[in-house]
Amino acid sequence: MQYHITQYDLEQGALEIQYMEEFFGEFPRKKTAAEIVRRLSGRSHLILLATGSLPDDPGTVVPVSYKVCHEIRTPETEAKLIDLVDRLRGHVQFDDRKVLYTWVGGTRRDWRGQGHFRALTEQQEAWAIAQGFDEIVVKTKNKFYEMRGTLDHLRFEVVKYERHASDNAESKVYLSKKLHAEVLGTHRSTKTVVQATL
Repeated sequence: MQYHITQYDLEQGALEIQYMEEFFGEFPRKKTAAEIVRRLSGRSHLILLATGSLPDDPGTVVPVSYKVCHEIRTPETEAKLIDLVDRLRGHVQFDDRKVLYTWVGGTRRDWRGQGHFRALTEQQEAWAIAQGFDEIVVKTKNKFYEMRGTLDHLRFEVVKYERHASDNAESKVYLSKKLHAEVLGTHRSTKTVVQATL
């Protein structure tokens, strides 16, 4: 299967992601374009969106999956990122290294299991290696089995587990993958990647 991926600049990408999160309707707290721009401004980042043709109307192409990642560093100034770095300290080395954080992403329910998220993750890894990143980290919840399964196939390792006090499904799982040129040899997705133009 050929995957079609678009890489977006910040402003346009933020609007696309806001639309996608509204369109999915699965996330209790959706990101706004303003929030995305605020988080990503002034730091290395990547906004990717995968599209696919509707099964009953192949001429109609719709967004099906997305991924947004950005650099995290020390010291951070935003409260949520200060907290993230503190939680990862001792599990991820930040000093003299470039660390990429997969912030938000997802695939529409009716398009899951077709490899779109894997293709986006492989493209993210290729971009990160080209940009000189040393490691990618991801935070998810124990209950997101499909995402954890994809990350397992992509050889992300659990580096920290924070058990929820009353519901283990809500426990937080932190995963990491060290980056080096050999990682590209493990990629399986055939992708067409374009830069969005205004």
